Amino acid sequence: MTTQIFDFLDGLNWADLPERTRERAKTSLLDLIGVGFSGRSTELSGIICTHAKQSFGGPKPLLFAPGQASAPGVALAGGMTIDAIDAHDGWNPAKGHVGCALLPALYALTPEGTSGEAFLSAFVAGYELGCRLSVSLHDTVSDYHTSGAWMAVATALAGGHLAGLPRDALAHAAGIAEYHGPRSQMMRCIDHPTMVKDGSGWGAMAGVSAVELARLGFTGAPALTLTGEGWKDLGQKWHMDDQYYKNYPVCRWAQPPVEACLTLQRTYGFAATDIASIHITTFHESTRLATFAPQTTEEAQYSTAFPVALALAHGKLGPSEVQGDMLFDPEVQRLAAALLMNEDDHANALFPQRRIARATITLADGTIHESDWHDAVWDPLAPATASEIEAKFRDYAAPAIGTERAERIIAAVENLPNTPAEALFTLLTE
Repeated sequence: MTTQIFDFLDGLNWADLPERTRERAKTSLLDLIGVGFSGRSTELSGIICTHAKQSFGGPKPLLFAPGQASAPGVALAGGMTIDAIDAHDGWNPAKGHVGCALLPALYALTPEGTSGEAFLSAFVAGYELGCRLSVSLHDTVSDYHTSGAWMAVATALAGGHLAGLPRDALAHAAGIAEYHGPRSQMMRCIDHPTMVKDGSGWGAMAGVSAVELARLGFTGAPALTLTGEGWKDLGQKWHMDDQYYKNYPVCRWAQPPVEACLTLQRTYGFAATDIASIHITTFHESTRLATFAPQTTEEAQYSTAFPVALALAHGKLGPSEVQGDMLFDPEVQRLAAALLMNEDDHANALFPQRRIARATITLADGTIHESDWHDAVWDPLAPATASEIEAKFRDYAAPAIGTERAERIIAAVENLPNTPAEALFTLLTE
């Protein structure tokens, strides 16, 4: 199976990819960049960037923030900065995310003079490998591991190939990354939301470190996740096409309840102050997002009650709404406390391929409004358009870097196949 993966990496050519796959790759790249620039305002990003500069010294500019670090330090800080605002793309079967770790790892490993096409080819390869690795890992263990666990291997393979590692060294890099990757248990962070989040930054760091170690001759155990039935369609089925995008900067599991409640509010025109109680019926994992009165942005992002209350009270749910003073808005806190959740067998049976919820909202005058089942928006079944992601990018990036620079990044991503990778990278550093 490893030979098949190496043949795939050697033969992947941007110009030969399906047009939809190329467009989805550019869409995901732009989305990740916007989320990264938005994330740099968080306390999490400030801490991790300081740590990278102090403990991982080196000459490479950090993504999204001032300062420099080594390649592993840049990957760590970049991955955790993107993850600081939970609004990046993901893949339903994995219950996780490829791009968050992949972008900073590839940036850290891209040799000087690399073409935009070569970088984009590695970017697509990382998605194809990452998705399949997630399934392979989850098939081997009962615990639900964070994205960093399997993305350590994907970044080592895609990044190591881009960096020019020969096959024998690349095989060792994959083994090192799998052995040292952060097999962190995601539900621990769901139950106790903190800055560790989805492990993506640590996975990126582990993957980049594995490449650097393998280049020096360090050997690693074989990567067992590179075997199994899931690799048979590599190069034929493009999982790059199946990524979802987030309309809101909170856990994907909370987004169907938000959609169900907002649809009721738009349909019947009631105000938040009219609401007496909210009842959400959904899948088990969404009910585990049980923080009702968040004190930090991490607790706000891993909550179902808070984003539902916030969206109903203010009609919007963006990066500025999940941090700062908005966490303590009295009306939002009232609505969150008035929300009850229960799980449903039908919703559980559809997870993780689909995440659905329905809502019952009771008004103070006794009126009851019940919704149909709702998915999160921008699912692969009803994907976001490029123009919708561009609008999201402007909303997320422009407050951090200004409108003019944001527009230059949009143009640079669109034109990346025709330019050196550095033409984009210079716009992503300070």
